Formats: sequence, structure tokens, C-alpha cells
Amino acid sequence: MTRITDQNKLDRFLRDFIYPGNKPAQLFLAPGEEVKRETVVDRVNLGDFSIPRYTNEFWTARQRQASSLHELSYRACFKPQLPRFFIELLTDEEDLVYDPFGGRGTTALEAALLGRYPVSNDINPLGEILARPRLNIPALKEVETRLEQIPLDGDKKEENDLSMFFHPQTEREIVSLRGWLQNRKDRGEEDKVDRWIRMVATNRLTGHSPGFFSVYTLPPNQAVTPERQKKINEKRNQEPEYRSTRELILKKTKSLLRNLAPEEKERIKKAEPQSRFLTKDSRKTPEIADETVNLVVTSPPFLDVVQYSDDNWLRLWFNGIDQEGLKKRITVLKEVEQWAAFMQEVFRELFRVIKPGGWVAFEVGEVKNGRVRLDEYVVPEGIKAGFNCRGILVNLQDFTKTSNIWGVNNKTLGTNTNRIVLLQKS
Repeated sequence: MTRITDQNKLDRFLRDFIYPGNKPAQLFLAPGEEVKRETVVDRVNLGDFSIPRYTNEFWTARQRQASSLHELSYRACFKPQLPRFFIELLTDEEDLVYDPFGGRGTTALEAALLGRYPVSNDINPLGEILARPRLNIPALKEVETRLEQIPLDGDKKEENDLSMFFHPQTEREIVSLRGWLQNRKDRGEEDKVDRWIRMVATNRLTGHSPGFFSVYTLPPNQAVTPERQKKINEKRNQEPEYRSTRELILKKTKSLLRNLAPEEKERIKKAEPQSRFLTKDSRKTPEIADETVNLVVTSPPFLDVVQYSDDNWLRLWFNGIDQEGLKKRITVLKEVEQWAAFMQEVFRELFRVIKPGGWVAFEVGEVKNGRVRLDEYVVPEGIKAGFNCRGILVNLQDFTKTSNIWGVNNKTLGTNTNRIVLLQKS
């Protein structure tokens, strides 16, 4: 695909690219898949601004299968096909792609897989723990050898009661692994193999299948409280059974690497030395130089829908991160006006770091039972910061069972559609 550089080409592409017979569409279709919809084009009037809006299924089923490397659960993360769409559309190889609300690192990993150089920022240190190891991948044999070297036969238990989640032996293994990894880090000996094992173990702590360390609980993007887990156990008449942490870490490692193509490995290897992972307030990132970023793809927190510290309490414990301290750092906004003011400051910082001609793809949604469309708040704030708004993309999507479990479906707290505000710096 030729990189889109001007508004006329962008308008033409977004309006026409999945019309039947349009060649660019074929880049986004699975083999044998037929074009089913035409793009609906209208305009949104926001005060003095009239913004084009394009509605269709621009990604998800219509793009190639995502890399297995993405398969780490995290709260409120978007599909890898979303950043891929914009990275392919708006950047060239070796361009700098930035996500100021990086989460599990979806944008960063997708950028590296496509030969771009990623910068990922998230105020929650779990972001770097989950993202960085997948850009510096150890060999499977290295992981297996290291796991055999880690003593997991200690008798130390966690001071807090975790018996509702783990079999006693599994708990001892988790506590031993946690201590061993922390000692390696404290001594300055942590390497890419340690970071990989930490990442996988963090993701395997609790979940709803035998592939996790815990007894059956909610899907792994949300750790329930001990009290709620007791009720789940009672309702299901279940007790934690032994799960081998070594076996499960190795199994998940194989799964993450199962469809990684040789050319993707090479692109990641090339991108890794140029990649950066920050744990800063997204409104102030002096580590990123002025006018160096080609594209921002991000999805900010939507008001107070997701509690990132509470929902990750067990992951924070495993990684030695102070939950209360993190709570104080994370900004939780309950009113849309406060949220918009916060985003204004974010946009000012993004305007500083983006090159002239560079882009922002800012994914938001609908909250408060669909009464508030956050894209309509984003557009004015982006323009105030100096950007030109090139359009709003509305991507139609189906919600998963997981979304409904943690309280987001298309009739309640969360988003009905992906709504991406596309901004450009002149």
C-alpha cells in the first residue's frame, strides 16, 4: 500500500476502499473473503467544525490474522488489527510509532512486526512488564533451561491468604518464582529470559481454564477479590488443584511463538534496539524529542469505567509494585468535562512530539449507556492543540463474552463501536 499523505487521497481511500472491486480492499480481506458492506459517509457538526465521518468494518474480520505474540489478556485493550490498519495506511518502515497509553503494548508490538520503531508509555509499570519482553524474545530452549534452574520447592507462603486461588504447592512455586525474579532484578542480573518468564507468569496467575495457575475464576483481564473468589468456589463446588508453574509457563511460551514468521522475527530484532518503554504521565514525556514521531495510535482510559490498579492487584503483588502508590499516580476522571480537559493537555504534548505531517489515531467510544460519544469531545480538544481533524472512523464490531463478563457490553458501561478521531499536524 502507498502511504497516504494528503486529505484528498485519504478521503478517497476511506470512502472507497471496501467497495466491491476496489483494489486496496484486498489488502485487508482474508483469503476468499468477499466484500460485504459499503462505507457510509456523513458529516458531524461540532460547533464551528464539520467533520467527515466514515462508518464500516475497517478491520477485525477483514484483516489478516493477528500474531500469536499478542495473546496476553489485559483490561480494555483494542484488537491488534486497529493499530495495524493505521500503521500500514499512514507510515513507512523505520517510522516512529507512539502510544501514550500503551497498556499491554499492542501498538508497540504491531509497529515492530511491521518494521516500524515503537515508543510505548503507560503510567502503570505492568505495561512495560507485559510489552518489552515480546520485543526481545529468547529462544524456547533458553526459557526451558532457565525454568529448570529456578528453585520452586521452597516452603514459603504469601503472608496474605491466597488459598482461594491456588493449591498450596502451586502457591509455594509462585512465591518462590516471585522471590527469585525479584532477587535477580535487585542484583542487576535480570536479562531477557527473566523478563520473558516474568511476563508469562504475570499473565498466567489467574484465569478461567486449566492453562492458568489458579482455580477457575474470571478471565485473566480481571483479578477478583479473595472474598469474591470464595463465593465463586462455593458456587461451583471447587477447590484449587495443583498446577505446575513450570509446565504452564513453557506451554504459554510455545503458544505465543507458534505463528511468528521468520521475517517478523527479523523485523522485531531490528526494531528492539530503537524501541523505548516509558512509565510517565502522558501529559509530560520529555524523553521523547520534539517532532520525532510519525504516528500516534492510542486508546485512553474512558472516564472511570476500568479500575486499572484494583483489577490488577494480584499482578501488582507478583511484580512488587505498590498498589496504593500506583492508585495515587493514576488519574481517575468521573466527569466528561474533566476527561476532556485532561485530554487537552495530552494533545498539547502529542503536538510537540509529532512531526509536521504526522498523524494521531485516537480511539474512543461511547459511555454512560451510549449517551456520551467521546469522539465529539476529542475533536475540539485536538483542534485546540493545533491539529487538523481529518475525520472520524466508526468501526462496527461485535463484543465478546469476556467484555460482558467484566461489565462492558453494547448496552451498559462500555463502548458500542470503535470510534477513531484522525488528526494531522500541518
